[in-house]
Amino acid sequence: MTKLTPPSVATPDETSGDRFERLVQLMRTLRSPDGCAWDREQTLETLRPFVLEEAYEVVDAIDRGDPTALCDELGDLLLEAVFVAQICADEGHFTIADAADAINAKLVRRHPHVFGDGVTTGGSTLSPREVKEQWEQIKTRERAGKPTRETLLDGIPESLPALLRAARIGARTANVGFDWDQAGDVLKKVDEEMTELKEAMAAADAVHVEEELGDLLFTVANLARKLRIDPESALRAANNKFTRRFRAVEQRLAATGRSLHDATSDELEREWQAVKRTPPAGSTPDTP
Repeated sequence: MTKLTPPSVATPDETSGDRFERLVQLMRTLRSPDGCAWDREQTLETLRPFVLEEAYEVVDAIDRGDPTALCDELGDLLLEAVFVAQICADEGHFTIADAADAINAKLVRRHPHVFGDGVTTGGSTLSPREVKEQWEQIKTRERAGKPTRETLLDGIPESLPALLRAARIGARTANVGFDWDQAGDVLKKVDEEMTELKEAMAAADAVHVEEELGDLLFTVANLARKLRIDPESALRAANNKFTRRFRAVEQRLAATGRSLHDATSDELEREWQAVKRTPPAGSTPDTP
């Protein structure tokens, strides 16, 4: 077997582009006949879960406010992007350079207030909201030139987390006026869906219960959208709060020589309420 020489270690005077090219070359080597058997056998389908996992780990590092971990996780995500692009290059579809060209052109095209005809003009006084509206208008015009989209909702990835996809669907239909007028109107719809869920539960109809629960979740996701709240972020924060509290319950029991399995449901509830009344360090008491 041929022994390959790895890329040299980066030097302080090298540019970001030099270092990125080293990563591209490294992946090309790993996919070569003299490279790594595992890397060579990977496909777009086998990489899919790794791409998702690394993206979520980036989000987790952001949520934890850990710059060191974020740097590491961004590197892992960048690796997956280069890996995917190399597979596509091997199959004759496009290269990582093509992908970079595409996003560079898109950024210039969608920032006309900054780049006039591709030339920096010093920005403008557009507000962030106006910039967002302009971005969506430009994106809509671009979509109009692509004949592959048959309906308004085409192009929203089915692989998105369900809550996020629900909000994206609602935002897309809102562009043509199919939306609630105010958040209060969505809240009424939440009450309506809750009533229908209770009726399905009373009828002990499992299929209907699942359907109504889905309708309720879809509506709640769009309530978040109307309130300008990311539903995924809100639920992630709730998950983290529950996890923090439950760990505290477990620690309180352990301090008395007991485990979760030793406690009754009433005791667990008392510990839970005690934890809720005890604010985390540097904060105010948690809300229910």
